[in-house]
Amino acid sequence: MHSKSPSPASAARPAAPDVVVVGEALVDVVASSNGPVEHPGGSPMNVAYGLGRLGVSTALLTSLGADARGEAIEAHLRSAGVELLPGSMSAARTASATATLAVDGSATYDFDISWELPAATPAHLPKVLHTGSIATFLAPGATAVRALLEQSHRGCLVTYDPNIRPALLGSQAEAVRIFEDLVPLTDVVKLSDEDAAWLYPGVGLEDAAERILRLGAGLAVVTLGGEGSLLATPATQLYIPAIRSTVADTIGAGDSYMAALICGLLSRRTEGLGQDVLATIGHLASKAAAITVRRPGANPPTAVELAADLPGAEVIQGTKATAAVVV
Repeated sequence: MHSKSPSPASAARPAAPDVVVVGEALVDVVASSNGPVEHPGGSPMNVAYGLGRLGVSTALLTSLGADARGEAIEAHLRSAGVELLPGSMSAARTASATATLAVDGSATYDFDISWELPAATPAHLPKVLHTGSIATFLAPGATAVRALLEQSHRGCLVTYDPNIRPALLGSQAEAVRIFEDLVPLTDVVKLSDEDAAWLYPGVGLEDAAERILRLGAGLAVVTLGGEGSLLATPATQLYIPAIRSTVADTIGAGDSYMAALICGLLSRRTEGLGQDVLATIGHLASKAAAITVRRPGANPPTAVELAADLPGAEVIQGTKATAAVVV
């Protein structure tokens, strides 16, 4: 029996990306000795770019203006092989964030952004849908993001990084309500220790992770800067040590961690989230962040760089660099 030949239309249809990222893309304006320097930015855009650099088939659904900044972001994504999904060039202008760098390389931001997203129904679900940051809090686009998660969360792995920006949020109580309303629609939640402290003041990081797990996530990750990261499932809590690195700035480090985390989750195949798997994924993500902070701006590693030895790297062995199985 002869197999049926695909129609020309189906043969020409590109394969669905492994990861679809939904969220804001903007221009980071960073002060320098030579005046302001602009870089493509926005946490979801950085994650998409980081995944592309790691060789993961990735597409981004965002809101850009048909202007020079929007074109620069599109070219930046294209350089990493990231597809910009239809409807993404719909904003009146491309958003921006002015970054102020502290002595230690950390950055604070002042935003000029509006966030709208057309209602979207995915024709084919990816393996992973990632979202987070401003896109999940700022109306009216946040409503479309939530609707997309409602349609998708039972059919693919959903990852979420709230990447809290207090200057753009309403009250802390309202932000917590929005965050906790989204967590049941996700599988993996990653947040920084600063995010956790803002969302849950006075609550320990392990307790904050446990709260996220009780809300329905299968994996809660808390990054601790130079102290490493905590990866927690209902069965296991695992501290991953940081990798000591000379810091140029911390812009995009958390997003590089997130991209490598997603890459690691994709590589599991049928494996679950046991201690060995978590350790492998956590070390990979920590290495990605260490590479990123060594160079200015959101400049995540390539797959080749992530696989290579990191010159001058030193694992920081702290008291928290241990694994604990929770009974």
